[in-house]
Amino acid sequence: MPRFGPISRNDLIRALRQAGFDGPYSGGKHPFMIKGDLTLTLPNPHQGDIGRELLIRILRQAGISREEWEKLG
Repeated sequence: MPRFGPISRNDLIRALRQAGFDGPYSGGKHPFMIKGDLTLTLPNPHQGDIGRELLIRILRQAGISREEWEKLG
């Protein structure tokens, strides 16, 4: 179960796949993942983890609640 806080990009991708997203695919300036009609833009790889605030924004766009997120795994 991913914790609700800073997370590595690879762990984020792994959890989003468990939530039903496909990808990541390249295109444009950022990679993205797809679930049905929803396209979710991912941050580019960088040195540190994805912070809590960015994780909140990503999950909101993905339509995943905090409770659903913590049940993934």
